[in-house]
Amino acid sequence: MRAGDEAGFREFARERALPLRRTAFLLCGDWHLAEDLVQVALIKLHRVWPKVARTGPVDNYARQVLLRCWLDERRRPWRRNERRDGVVPEEPQPDAADAGISGDLLRALAGVPPKQRAAVVLRYCADLPVAEVAKALRCSEGTVRSQTARGLEALRAELKRLEAAERSV
Repeated sequence: MRAGDEAGFREFARERALPLRRTAFLLCGDWHLAEDLVQVALIKLHRVWPKVARTGPVDNYARQVLLRCWLDERRRPWRRNERRDGVVPEEPQPDAADAGISGDLLRALAGVPPKQRAAVVLRYCADLPVAEVAKALRCSEGTVRSQTARGLEALRAELKRLEAAERSV
């Protein structure tokens, strides 16, 4: 890679790493996994940087790569089989308020199916128009609208379920 391209990538990564991390956190709900996802996405982006930087808006492509990394991570069977029953001595994770979202809403988001959650997060948390979300999800705009509507419905149901659980405690 040429020096100018390398400098451009470094500047992009420096400016966009935190917003990408926030988006990743909203998708997965785990700060450590969010950092890993952003790192993998930036590595993949670095491989094609000269081409991407010349062709158009890099932010959209970076979000699409991040989303694909998250969906790929969810498909890995070892993640589902991992047992987390011990306490790892490390620094505490930042709470959900650092992502600009309430803890209740974050817990409810965790109960929404992945593609619906991606549509809701990209539409309402990242504030992207339907066309850009469709491009990121590689689907039609109508699919984005229906996934978003179903995601919001699932989110409302999950919030009601969490409220009922809190009241019963």
